[in-house]
Amino acid sequence: MTARTAREAPEPRTARAARTDRTAGTDRTAPAAPAARSRGGKAPTLEEVAAHAGVGRGTVSRVINGSPRVSAPTRAAVEAAIAELGYVPNRAARALAANRADAIALVVPEPEARFFAEPYFSDIVSGVGEALAETGMQLLLTFAGGARERRRLAQYLAAHRVDGVLLVSVRADDPLPDLLAGTGIPTVISGRRSAAEPLPSVDSDNAGGARTAVAHLLSRGRRTIATITGRLEVYGASCRLDGYRRALAEAGHAPDESLIAVADFTEEGGRRAMRELLARRPALDAVFAASDVMAAGARQTLRAAGRRIPDDVALIGFDDSAIARHMDPPLTSVRQPIEEMGRAMARLVLSEAGPTPPGKPEPGAGPQQLVLPTELVVRGSS
Repeated sequence: MTARTAREAPEPRTARAARTDRTAGTDRTAPAAPAARSRGGKAPTLEEVAAHAGVGRGTVSRVINGSPRVSAPTRAAVEAAIAELGYVPNRAARALAANRADAIALVVPEPEARFFAEPYFSDIVSGVGEALAETGMQLLLTFAGGARERRRLAQYLAAHRVDGVLLVSVRADDPLPDLLAGTGIPTVISGRRSAAEPLPSVDSDNAGGARTAVAHLLSRGRRTIATITGRLEVYGASCRLDGYRRALAEAGHAPDESLIAVADFTEEGGRRAMRELLARRPALDAVFAASDVMAAGARQTLRAAGRRIPDDVALIGFDDSAIARHMDPPLTSVRQPIEEMGRAMARLVLSEAGPTPPGKPEPGAGPQQLVLPTELVVRGSS
């Protein structure tokens, strides 16, 4: 990727992927009539029209722009919602659509150091880039690790310099997704913030993957199974903890909080959590770590304590990254289809941002929530 600069300011630090030959459409319809009816006297938004009609935001955009890729009943429902709410499209915003940016922003609300340290992010970028290469859209990579960077990012995106936003690694209480949704730019999130995520999202089966991992350890005769979780304000981490607990409960094991250590998805966090677990439960015989990076840290602590893997302690990670394959012994890990998640995110934001390409189905009602399956890859560590 090459560095991108722009005359407009302020602009976050960015990197762009190369452009190919085709382009994808977008719509930035926004309310602009003060007289339009809405609760509280405010003009209704495109999202309110979509909710009222029971369809997605992209479908409303297609109806407004006269796209033929909308069924007659759906068009009638949207037109009725527009009439009932008094929604009036902003002509300036519609004109802006003709000058689309032909760019999608991938926003990472994390420090750059973590982005480059974890294989998860590079695999997401790879999948997104592969999907966008088919469309002619550019990829704008942006970091927003602090409050100031988030504010600058919101200002930058509010100027409609991109056609859609992809968000990865978002905490449950992070205001950034709502800030971005408020700009009217189609936004897709990787990893839901909660079970009731209002934005379109792509996720993996975190709970199911963890459950399979712990069931595997139980099948190998392990009985004192600990877990190292990620930050529990991250919904995916809490789901993996739920899967761990469910597998133990199904095997008749009573809950034991002393076998749970919370970390932060870093290698140092894995080392620290493993030290805590050994201090509490020195006789533990297995560990399920909620990421391969944390598993690598746990392995270092176990070896420093004289514990053999898997003879004394079996170890399983999550992600099935290159780290898992290169550990000694190779790490058993739950495989997430990370590149496929990136591709699905890109396809989803493109479907929200513009007319449905020929041959593609019209989006259904409400935000799309895709959950992709996981798979346990068994190696020497368990």
